[in-house]
Amino acid sequence: LPEAPEVCISGPNPRGQAPGRQWFSVADETEENRQQRVDDIMPLFIVTVLYWQAQSGVSGAATAILGFSQGAIMALESVKAEPGLVSRVIAFNGRFAKLPEQVTTATTVHLIHGDEDRVIDLSHAVKAEEALLLAGGDVTLDVIEDLGHAIDGRSMQAALDHLRFTVPKRYFDEALSGGKPQDDDIIEMI
Repeated sequence: LPEAPEVCISGPNPRGQAPGRQWFSVADETEENRQQRVDDIMPLFIVTVLYWQAQSGVSGAATAILGFSQGAIMALESVKAEPGLVSRVIAFNGRFAKLPEQVTTATTVHLIHGDEDRVIDLSHAVKAEEALLLAGGDVTLDVIEDLGHAIDGRSMQAALDHLRFTVPKRYFDEALSGGKPQDDDIIEMI
């Protein structure tokens, strides 16, 4: 999206050979300790997003976070930790540390996952979609055939298409309830 400001934030901790970065250590990571590791670093993630929103003059309602792998985990978990931080999450080959029990339609979640991913299994994206739908959330899932733990042209095109063309559920809910759109609810059609 050439008209949108873009900021790339990386994990604060080194991983492997430079320039590798990570948000949390994956050494001895388990289902039991993953959420705590994410929770420990989440305040820094949120402060970083808020900083760049302020620097750019962009509100949470106009912010999308795209993340891959650990970045996707952080993006998804930020929606749980700070509802309304962003209006869109694009999660490439990621997962929730722990599936959410409550959600809001203030954030639309787009899950994009390779069906051949051997690092974060596709089943995590399927379970996330199911949990978000069950809780009344706004979610899409695109499964990219013959793709491992990577982003390719097809998955990037899916992300761009969602950002450009997917109308958030909250707008439909508002329209069906008879509500009137607010100034920041206007979507410019390209």
